Amino acid sequence: MTDSTPHAALRGAVDLSSLVQRPPQGGAPAGSAPAAPAPGEVVFATDDQGFPAALELSRTVPVVVAVWGSWSEPSVELVASLDRLVRARSGRLVLATADADRSPQLVQAFQVQSVPTVVAVVAGQPVPLFAGVQPDDVIDQVFDQLLELASQHGVTGSVEVTDAAGDQDADAQAPVEPPLPPLHQEAYDAIERGDFDTAAATYRKAIAQDPRDHMAVAGLAQANLLGRLSGKTLDAIRNAAASNPDDLSAQLDVADLDLSGGHVDDAFDRLLTLFPKLDADQKKLVRERLVELFEVVGTEDPRVAVARRRLTNLLF
Repeated sequence: MTDSTPHAALRGAVDLSSLVQRPPQGGAPAGSAPAAPAPGEVVFATDDQGFPAALELSRTVPVVVAVWGSWSEPSVELVASLDRLVRARSGRLVLATADADRSPQLVQAFQVQSVPTVVAVVAGQPVPLFAGVQPDDVIDQVFDQLLELASQHGVTGSVEVTDAAGDQDADAQAPVEPPLPPLHQEAYDAIERGDFDTAAATYRKAIAQDPRDHMAVAGLAQANLLGRLSGKTLDAIRNAAASNPDDLSAQLDVADLDLSGGHVDDAFDRLLTLFPKLDADQKKLVRERLVELFEVVGTEDPRVAVARRRLTNLLF
């Protein structure tokens, strides 16, 4: 059994950056998992194509991800237990089940060595949980710790649970996240279909209407990040940065990649270490990129505070 205690802080123990890549436009192949969970669903199937929706949902509610195999009896047993225990949490957790045979990118990203393997995603960042079948009481303890960790990072929403007939679950007591404002929903939908330019334009429209809309500012930063990474591969980005250490564009790309994979400190350190060697125009570009990445991570994050102080010292 692996360590069943979620990390005290979100860390890039595994790299989710490869999951930024979207399938080509034109629809998913027949038999693929739903692109996003239906309203009220706390247990849903996912795969490589559908997982970006689960990543986005993890910014509202912790997402437990079970990588399993239908041919594996322990997998079937564990998924049944997880289904029951997640439903008992009244929408404060959701469960995404991913068939390993249909989700090679997820298997690679989460470094799955055997099925079943269970991880979580909180605020877009991975949290390793455990592998193999575990007793219900152990899983419940892990879920308690996961919810505590999520709360520390501001992920305290829930899903409004419905029963099989679509009626609201009378036992659901957790507060429900309000619907997104119209422009935010429009931008979210654009991100879901991989149209990052439209998402960014929509967030800019929201900011123009209300410059104090901090959610739109953060959303714009995220849409820009996803847009910059779209169509690029992990190997190409890292090879370009390694081959051209003085190429600012290549270093900015790998910082984006590091941050998208949860390596927040690495992303900040790369750009801040490079900063003193740059000319005035390049420094302006790096400062603007850092400010945008601060929004993606969250301006209240202690790692952002440290990097911001370091940037200030370099500027003055």
